[in-house]
Order: sequence, then C-alpha cells, then structure tokens
Amino acid sequence: MKILQAELTDVAAICALVNSAYRGDTSRKGWTTEADLLDGIRIDEQMLEDYIEHKNSCILKCVDDANAIIGCVYLKQEREHLYLGMLTVLPELQAKGIGKLLLRASEERARQKGCKSIVMTVITSRTELIEWYKRHGYKETGEKQPFPKSERFGKPKQPLEFLVMEKSL
Repeated sequence: MKILQAELTDVAAICALVNSAYRGDTSRKGWTTEADLLDGIRIDEQMLEDYIEHKNSCILKCVDDANAIIGCVYLKQEREHLYLGMLTVLPELQAKGIGKLLLRASEERARQKGCKSIVMTVITSRTELIEWYKRHGYKETGEKQPFPKSERFGKPKQPLEFLVMEKSL
C-alpha cells in the first residue's frame, strides 16, 4: 500500500469510494456507515475537484498493489492547524489498518506544513468513531457545530450536530 496525493484523474474513483463507504447499503459492510443518519450522497465530483484544486487543500489516497484507490482523506490547512475530513476506507477493507495509515500520513503532512494541531468534526452520535479517534490521540474540544442545512452533504434523517476534535502535534 502507498499513500499518494490525489489528482483530478482520481476524482471519479474517489467519489465512488466515499459514497460507497458512507451511504447506502454498500456502506453497511463497514463500521463507518452513515446510512442510518443521512440520505443522499456524501460528496460529488465537483466538490472533490474543488478540494484538489484549492491551494490550501489536498486529498491523500491510499492505493493497493494494483494501484486501486482503497482509502482517502481530505486535508485543508487553516492557519496553524490542518483540518482533516472525509477519512474513508473501502467498506470491505475497514479494520485492517488503512485508516490508521491515512491518519499517520495526515499527521506527518501537518508537521511538514508547520501546523500545531489537526482539527476535525465528527457527528456527535457517531460514538464508535469518536472513540476510535480518541484512541489515536484526538480529544474533544468541547465545541459543537450545527450540521449544514444544505443537503449538499446529505439529508439528515434526524437532528445532527458535529463535535470538534483536535490533536496537538
């Protein structure tokens, strides 16, 4: 497995990966599904293109020996910290260390950029995911943020909010 920076030619594959891991029946094969929380898609190709083309952000991809994309993470530098989002692993390959590998690569990138911390938001009801991040050194900041009212990230099936988590580097 290798971690590489995604390019525009990867957009369709990353879009399919992210949507399969977060929404719909395919996502239920893994433990990171949001299918019971949200309807709709998690991301579209235009958003991914914007992420890749933005000067302060990138997507790291994890590829297998055949160069198939099996995981990814979105990173955006925001002054002294790096925002981490959309950490994704192919549902059939979850719990095999790929997420940890992407997390470590994200932390290394943050250090290279001179960031003091990594910040992320996690849906508050995703307790198993919050605990996973805590085991990797992330802490609850006490801050919560509303889930976006726009359906661009999906249509909530229940009231949702984000918990802000952070890891000092």
